[in-house]
Amino acid sequence: MPEPSATASVEVPVDPATAFQVFTAEIDLWWVRGPINFWDSSRAIEIRVEPGVGGRILEVYADDALERGVITAWEPGVRFEYRSSTDDTETTVTFDPIADGTRVTVVEALIPGGTEAVYSWQNVLHWFPAWVARRDTAPHQVREVGRLAVALSYEDPAAAARWLHTVFGLETWDRVPEEGRQPSWIELHAGASSIVLLRRSEPGAPAADHATWVYVDDLDAHFAQASEGGAKILSEIHQHGYKCYEAEDLEGHRWTFLQARPTMP
Repeated sequence: MPEPSATASVEVPVDPATAFQVFTAEIDLWWVRGPINFWDSSRAIEIRVEPGVGGRILEVYADDALERGVITAWEPGVRFEYRSSTDDTETTVTFDPIADGTRVTVVEALIPGGTEAVYSWQNVLHWFPAWVARRDTAPHQVREVGRLAVALSYEDPAAAARWLHTVFGLETWDRVPEEGRQPSWIELHAGASSIVLLRRSEPGAPAADHATWVYVDDLDAHFAQASEGGAKILSEIHQHGYKCYEAEDLEGHRWTFLQARPTMP
C-alpha cells in the first residue's frame, strides 16, 4: 500500500500571480525532456496544462495525447487542483506569498479507497525554480536532448556528479544531487548531449580504451579549473588539428576537452 501523501515545496523570486502563470502556461519550457520524464518519451512532443476547471494536463503526441489529469479547482495566483487520470491520486498546487517571492507547494494524496500512487512531483518540482531563474534571458523554446548520449558507470554516481560539476563544469537540466541523496538516474549535459551516470555493477577501474569528448568555450580557463580542482591531467593543452587536453576524473574515466568553434551550437 503506498504512502497516503507526498509533499514537495520550492521558492521562487516572483509574485504568486506570475509564478502561477509560469508554472501552468510555460510548463513545456521548464519540464526536463529526459527519457524517463514522460509516460511515453518516444512519442511525446509537448506537455500542456489546459486552464480552468475541466481543463486537462496532457502529454501530447503527434497524432494523439495522454490525459494525465483533469483540473478540479482553478484559482489563478492562488492554487489549482487536479485528479490524476493515471493513478489514484489528487494533487493540489498552491502559490503562497513570502517576503521575497512565492512558495510553491505540491501535495499529492491518495484518494479514499485508492491503491496506486506515483508520487513524482517531489522529483521534478525543482525544475521549476531553475526555469524561473533563467527565463528572462533564456530563449522561450523547448530544450531537446540530442540523439547521442554517453553512459558512464561509477561506484558512487552522486559523488561523481558533484565532482564533474565542480571540477569539469558539466551542467545539468535537472540538478546535481546533494550529499546523502542517491538517485537511480543522474543526467548531466554538455550542450544538448546527455552524460548519464550509472552505478557500476562490476568491480574494477574503467577501461582505458575510450574517452568522452566535450567541447568547451574557453579551453584555457577550463584547464585551469580542472587542474585546480584535482583532476589528473594526462596531457596538457596541445594542438593537433584541434586544440585539446586530456584528464582523468575521480574514478579513472578518461575525458578529452576541446576548444569549441565560434559557430558550434
